[in-house]
Amino acid sequence: MSYFEFINSVKICAGENALDNIVYELSFLKCSRPLILSDSGVFNAGVLDKVIDILKKSDIPTDAVFTDIPADSSVLIINYIAKIYSDKSCDGIIACGGGSVIDTAKGVRLVLAQQGEDILALKGNEIIKKGTHIPFIVLPTTCGTGSECTAVAVIKNHETGIKMEYISSELLPDTAIIDVRLTETLPKKLIASSALDALVHSIEAFSSAQKNPISDVYATTAIKMIVENLPITLKNPTKETRTNLALASTLAGIAFSNAMVGLVHAIGHACGGECGIPHGNAMAILLPECMKYNLDSCKNDYSELLLYLAGAESYANTPREMRAIKAIEFIENFENEIKELCSLGLKLSDYGVTSEQFPAIAQKAINDGAIIVNRKNAGVEEIIEILKKCL
Repeated sequence: MSYFEFINSVKICAGENALDNIVYELSFLKCSRPLILSDSGVFNAGVLDKVIDILKKSDIPTDAVFTDIPADSSVLIINYIAKIYSDKSCDGIIACGGGSVIDTAKGVRLVLAQQGEDILALKGNEIIKKGTHIPFIVLPTTCGTGSECTAVAVIKNHETGIKMEYISSELLPDTAIIDVRLTETLPKKLIASSALDALVHSIEAFSSAQKNPISDVYATTAIKMIVENLPITLKNPTKETRTNLALASTLAGIAFSNAMVGLVHAIGHACGGECGIPHGNAMAILLPECMKYNLDSCKNDYSELLLYLAGAESYANTPREMRAIKAIEFIENFENEIKELCSLGLKLSDYGVTSEQFPAIAQKAINDGAIIVNRKNAGVEEIIEILKKCL
């Protein structure tokens, strides 16, 4: 680590009544006619209505709304929405939803800012130059993706079935609003899978080849908050525990946006693209076995993680040479606890995956950008062995 870069330019409005600040933030960004993006789940749960009601009270137009965003952000949808933005004479974007909605909004903003027509023409990492400023506010409705503070967008090309990673500081929103009212209708299983996604973000960021001292602080704080607040939120949720999980997701997003992720995400993206496994569920399934695979290359980092996972007493009472293994055991036990609380599937077979699909998954995984900063190399055969253990 002779050199590193770190960026987080997003203004974060968090806590009680944070959502009410959206009117001021729009005014500050000189946005008077936003395009509002969401999905059918958020719309049907009534979450989007809370946002629209606040906007209407301040006479902000709310007629430009698109809620047909699919579970995986799509090239075709992004290009289509970019045309709607122009046709409706909008001057900014509000994204209210989970990772797919936010990544879609990032793609739309990128196309508009670069004055293009096709998101595919902009594919690549760290190649986009500063474009026209499009005001962009994000309202995350899950507690896992951290997309509200990442310079990353995962966009699926349905012609190839590949989830493409776009990386650029131009993808960062202007403002992220973290409000418990946006996550209070989230079902238990989605709370669990999204929070475990954030846990993977943190662990991979802390153990990646691109980690740095600043990203480590965000990652370890997120880990501690998830471990402490997820079980309580599934048993007896409070505003405080819900807010803490949402903040942990944001912290984890900032961490991995700068340190990147690794093997869990490379295989998980491939599982999603090839088999349609929801991202957070794939993360939870793959995490323990990928940690075991990486153990010899990440032993020091995993050893330190035990402190943030299990606490100071457990860390101090565990022999130094056993701490990394104990950290993995803690993850397995923690995931099993979460499984019991919400019946979360922790095997690939729970989602209809078969061993016949492994070669295709592995081939996609080795070409995924997330694998680049994994501390230990993994080829097709090694990934297939990991998948077998997760079946």
